[in-house]
Amino acid sequence: MTHDERETAEAAAPRPRARLIDVAHAAGVSPKTVSRVINDESGVLPDTRERVQAAVRDLGFVPDRSARALKRREADTVGILIDAISDPFFAAFVSVVEELAVAEGLSVIFASTGYDAARERTQLDRLTGHRLAGLIVAPVAVAAATLAGLRTRFPVVSVDRVRSGIDAVVIDDFGAAAEATAALIAQGHHRVAFMGEDVPYPTVSDRLAGYRSALEAAGLAFDPRLVVTHERFGRGEAAEASRLLERDDAPTALLCATSLAAIGTVRAIRAKGLRMPALISFGDFTLADLLEPGITYVDHDPRLLATAAFRLLRERAVRPDAGPERIVVPTRLVPRGSGEVPAASADADELENFGRDAGTGPHPVHGSASVAPPSTDLPVLAEPDPSLVATALSLTHPEPTGAAAGPAGASIGARP
Repeated sequence: MTHDERETAEAAAPRPRARLIDVAHAAGVSPKTVSRVINDESGVLPDTRERVQAAVRDLGFVPDRSARALKRREADTVGILIDAISDPFFAAFVSVVEELAVAEGLSVIFASTGYDAARERTQLDRLTGHRLAGLIVAPVAVAAATLAGLRTRFPVVSVDRVRSGIDAVVIDDFGAAAEATAALIAQGHHRVAFMGEDVPYPTVSDRLAGYRSALEAAGLAFDPRLVVTHERFGRGEAAEASRLLERDDAPTALLCATSLAAIGTVRAIRAKGLRMPALISFGDFTLADLLEPGITYVDHDPRLLATAAFRLLRERAVRPDAGPERIVVPTRLVPRGSGEVPAASADADELENFGRDAGTGPHPVHGSASVAPPSTDLPVLAEPDPSLVATALSLTHPEPTGAAAGPAGASIGARP
C-alpha cells in the first residue's frame, strides 16, 4: 500500500468516540470539572470553562444523554448536614428523616459540622460529592449563594436557620423564648438568668432577644450579669453557671436556651450540691421528666421539623422552580414542675431537694397549692401544613460572608 493509499484509508476509518476522560486530559482538568462545564453548572473559572469547551469542540465530544438520564434516576440518597449527632434535637431529627426516606425507597447519609465553619465546608463537599436526591442543611456559615448553586443540582432545604432564597423550616425562636421568660416572671421571679451558648448563628441570639423583650414587657431591667454563655454547655461542667448560682444575689429562675445548656447547668448544680432554682429548658432531653421536679421545656418538636423539611424537599423534586418557602413550625411550653415553682413562696429547705431523688412527687409550696405533676394527656402537636408560610420573623440577620462566616468572636452576654 502506497503512502497516499494509507492516508486515504486512515481518513475513511471511523474516528473513535471521544470520552469525558479524553476531554479532561486534553483540557488538563478533572473529569468532574468537565461534567460541570457540559452541565452548565457554576463553580468553574471562565478560563477553565473556555479551555474545556475548546477541547469538547476539538474532540467532537457528545455527552451521552441516555446515560445522564439514567444517572439522574439513580439519585436515591438524601444528604443531611447538622451541628452534632450528640445534640438530642438533631439526633431525633435525623431519625425521623431517615424513617420517612426509607418509606419512599431512599437512603440517608449525614455529616456534622461541629459548629465549625471550616469543617462545614469540608463536610458539605463530601456530602455533595454523592449523587443526592436532596440536601437538608442546618447552616453554620455557608452563604446563601453556595446553597443556591447546589440548588441547581438538587433540592436544598435549610432547617433551624434561614438563608435568603432557600427553602427553610424554622420555629419562632424569639417568640418562644419570650413566652417561656414571661411564664417564669408570672411565677414572681424578678431575677431570671439566661443560659446560652456562643454559636456562629442567630438561633441563640434570637432567644436572648426574646428573653430581653419579656423582661422589658414586665418592667424588669435587663442585667447582663445574668446572661451566661459557654462555648459548649455539653462539654465540661459549665463553671459559669455554678459561679452565678453561688452569688448572694443569685437568680431565682433560669431560662436555658438549648437542651445542651440545660444538661450542663443541671450537671453543674448537682456536682456542687447547689439549690436548683426554677428552670425552663429550650428543648427536651433524656430523663428530664424523671428529675424531681421534671424539667419544664419549650417543645420545638424535631419530629415536626423533620417531617416538614422532608416533605418540602420531596415537593421541590417535583416542582423545582417553586419557592422559596419558609415554614414556621409551632412550639408549645410543656409544664413538668420546674418552671412552675413560685419565687416568693418556696423556702430554702424545699429548693434544696430539687434535682435529687426522683419518684417522690412534687414538693408542696407555702401559700399556694402543690406544684402540679406533669400532665399525661398533653395535646398532640398537629403536623405542619406545607402551606404554612411565615410572612416574616421579627428579627433579620445578614448573610455570613468572608471573615464573618467564621465562628462568632464575641459572646452574647457578659460572664459573671
